[in-house]
Amino acid sequence: MRARWFYLGLAFVFSAWVLLPIYFLAALAFTERQEVFAWPKSFWPETLSLETISFFFGVDGVWRAVRNSVVVALLTVVLALLLGAPAGYALARYRFVGKDAYRILILLTRAFPIMILAVPLAVRFIDFGLYDTPLAVAIVHTALALPFAVLITSSLFMGIPKELEEAAWTLGCTNLQAFTKVVLPLALPGMAATAIFAFVTSWNEVFAATILTLRERTLTAFLLSVLHESPLPFRFAGGFFLIVPALVFIFMIRRYLFTLWGIASR
Repeated sequence: MRARWFYLGLAFVFSAWVLLPIYFLAALAFTERQEVFAWPKSFWPETLSLETISFFFGVDGVWRAVRNSVVVALLTVVLALLLGAPAGYALARYRFVGKDAYRILILLTRAFPIMILAVPLAVRFIDFGLYDTPLAVAIVHTALALPFAVLITSSLFMGIPKELEEAAWTLGCTNLQAFTKVVLPLALPGMAATAIFAFVTSWNEVFAATILTLRERTLTAFLLSVLHESPLPFRFAGGFFLIVPALVFIFMIRRYLFTLWGIASR
């Protein structure tokens, strides 16, 4: 009984640790601008208003940055899944020379700080004509998310019995048909987790997006560039809006995560 209350207490503390900053950002983002500067602040906002949010989206360049962030994040998700899932399937199903070394090399790609790689990548993207484009940022974000995508999908495919594919082959399915009709539906929960990680990684990344763009900045890079001259309401509204898309994306694919955790959802 004591252990149960102890774990419930820990769950409450961790939940408060995560939810309270989100609540305060939301409360300050949906109040009048003068209430943002009020002190001391009340826990519950006295009045709800769209003035701060309207001011945020009325700033020149915000909508363009939001569009670029969405495009880059979606491209990162697509590229991470298209490249990571086949690599993970190969690691799970086939034996080849250097398989273990390949796993280590995948992890070593995260050992190089993005600060070291950003400048050479910027020079290379200038040569290729990709500098200051959402595609260039998406490529870098894919490189950041790809190790996780490969290792997660590899573990996922290892947990799906190969006998299911062999049964599909005996019923006339090709390798591709067996994968798309049998393996892929079972792998969707893990793919959803991979998609979430790739999306959140791309949405929150700021250093590479700042180095690789000048006009086509993502929202994080745009907010960083105007942070020193932006008023306090703008910062609260920007912080809140940085959280919302990731939460919406997780909500959209939550049923696949529930399946991954063995929880039934409606």
